[in-house]
Order: sequence, then structure tokens, then C-alpha cells
Amino acid sequence: MNKKRVAVLISGRGSNLKALIGACAAPDFPAEIALVFSNVESAEGLTVARDAGVPVVAFSHKSFASREAFDAAVDAELEKAGIELICLAGFMRIQSDSFVRKWEGRMINIHPSLLPAFKGIRVQQQALDAGVKISGCTVHFVVPELDSGPIIAQAAVPVLADDTAETLAARILVEEHRIYPAALRMLAERRIALRDGRAVLLT
Repeated sequence: MNKKRVAVLISGRGSNLKALIGACAAPDFPAEIALVFSNVESAEGLTVARDAGVPVVAFSHKSFASREAFDAAVDAELEKAGIELICLAGFMRIQSDSFVRKWEGRMINIHPSLLPAFKGIRVQQQALDAGVKISGCTVHFVVPELDSGPIIAQAAVPVLADDTAETLAARILVEEHRIYPAALRMLAERRIALRDGRAVLLT
């Protein structure tokens, strides 16, 4: 099987990275994690990657004069590794329009809310403050507008009366670990594509 070469971009603990690595370990999975990049050199997820034998690269965005310069350096690492698809997994950087456009249709993100509701950060607290009864997570194509790309997959979880942001986040995370590998499989198998600003299922 000719597996798609995937880069996972992280900034933190790498829980979704771990789920993706686990999925890619299956012989019939159509993608392999070929590189993990972090803008935080002490990110816990880098240890997850190293333990799994995945190559890692890490350097701080603070070392660069502009967002574009940082993204160009990241892009150079992706090209060097022969990357075909990108998964953002807790990557806490807004990327430049030029970077997003280059990888458009080949870069996806996981977000812990049912988009288009509750974009940005602290989304579980946003959900609790709004009093919603259902929350969840979304995998979407990345476009220049933050958390606004066409939706590939979603999963819903109930919001319980005694939930805190932490308990809600933990319940959502279980679903993230399920739908993110499934969405990557769809993309790698070319069963979904970004066409005219929409995620289109292909037959």
C-alpha cells in the first residue's frame, strides 16, 4: 500500500497525535505519520512521537521576525520530509494566508466544539456559559479564516448539569480520538475533497 505521508503539527501534550499514531499503525491504514513538528520545544507530544519512532522537528516561532518567515521555515521542513497531508492537533499558531493556501485541501484540524459554534480558545467554557445542552468536536479543512473551514466530520456529546470545562473537555476528547483518525482515512483515501469551499464526499 502506498501510504500518504502525514505531518502532525502540535504545541502541547499530543493526545490526538497519539490517537493518529495508533490508527496509522494498522496495516490497512492509508497514511503514515512521517513527521511531527512543534513550535514548543518542550511539548509533551514530542516525547509521544519519539517513543513511537516518528521523526520530530521543533523550533519556536519566537525566533522569527514574522509569521510568514516562521511558516516558510515550517514549510521547508515539510517539503524536506516529503509531506503530502497535514493534521493540526492542538497547534496553537494562526498560520499565514500564503501557507494555508499552499496546503489548501491537504490540511485538516480538530476543534473541540460543534463548529460553527464556539470558535477560538476556551471553547468548553464558552459552551457552558451559553447554556447549550449538546457540544462536541469537529474535523474541518483549514482555510485562512480561523476555525471556519468546511466540515469533514463531527461528533456530539451531552453537556451535563454538573459539567465543568474540564469534565466536558475530557468527554469531548474521547470523541476527538475517534473521529480524527476516521477523517484522516477519508482524506488519504481520496473519499473527501475540498471543492468550491465545501467538503465533498467522492465516490
